[in-house]
Amino acid sequence: MKHFPLRQQWIKLGCFLTGYNPNILAGCSEISTKRVLRYTSAITIICFLWAFIGYCFSSRYLKLDWYYSIVSALFAITIVVQIERQVILSPKGNNLPLVFRMVIALLMAIIGSVIIDQIMFKDDIEQQKIIMMDDKIKVVLPAKSEELKRQIRSIDSAVMQKENERSHLIDDINKHPTITIFSKKTTQLNPVGNKADSLKKETVVRASQQIQNPKMNLLKPLDDQIASLRDEKYKKDSLLLMLRPSVEAELKEKVGFLDELDLMFQILGNSNIALITWSIWFLLLLGLELFIVVSKLNEPETDYDKMLEQQTLLHYKRIELLGKH
Repeated sequence: MKHFPLRQQWIKLGCFLTGYNPNILAGCSEISTKRVLRYTSAITIICFLWAFIGYCFSSRYLKLDWYYSIVSALFAITIVVQIERQVILSPKGNNLPLVFRMVIALLMAIIGSVIIDQIMFKDDIEQQKIIMMDDKIKVVLPAKSEELKRQIRSIDSAVMQKENERSHLIDDINKHPTITIFSKKTTQLNPVGNKADSLKKETVVRASQQIQNPKMNLLKPLDDQIASLRDEKYKKDSLLLMLRPSVEAELKEKVGFLDELDLMFQILGNSNIALITWSIWFLLLLGLELFIVVSKLNEPETDYDKMLEQQTLLHYKRIELLGKH
């Protein structure tokens, strides 16, 4: 089994990140190898930074699990590598990709420094959140409180109506605990001999019976309705007592990236130290993002570039020879 020294492994990693062909680079001088190593170091630093930014952003603001946050970090690394390859692999004299890379570098430096500062100023942002929560609660709480009070008043009115109905029902039952039911029974009797032409006689028997007032059966359903309304009123009263903590927890849960961004800008506007810290991070990220661009602008042509040109010319000659045949 063939063993490679650590430097060779690092060069292979550099070729993978930069898009260089390791087979061509193996036949080039040390200058080309050093350029790959220099690019690799720059890309590695940027990748680590954006992996951290991608992980923290996904975990903190997108509320993703740790494994999804790792996927987001890998996705950020992939984007960085692909962007840097556009600059590194652009041919000499084509400065348009470099211009676009400068614009992207500026935007990435702003985004990266903002996210990093939001993580660094976490405690300060939490303090500002408390002030912001008080202002929001003052707006949201009265409306929610009034709605609950309206519902409670409606339940109280329904309970009072049912209790009045029950009171009238009990008064009626007390006055008339029983009621009399009258019945009538008629029987027909034939005369002796049971002749067809005989006259029929009818006997009517009248009877009366005392029974319990049937309105007694209405009491239990009415009591159940009153108990249900009182239970609902108790729940509404509990919600009213716990309304402020509930509203506060709901608002805290819905604080997102833009809210914290707004709070962070308030901190930057009120604190020179915070503004200086953000500026340092911004300049650091911008310098790292532009490092490869600046290197690409001023780098001399190496034998790696010459070998690529020679391979291109040989390929064109092969095509011409094939065309003649």
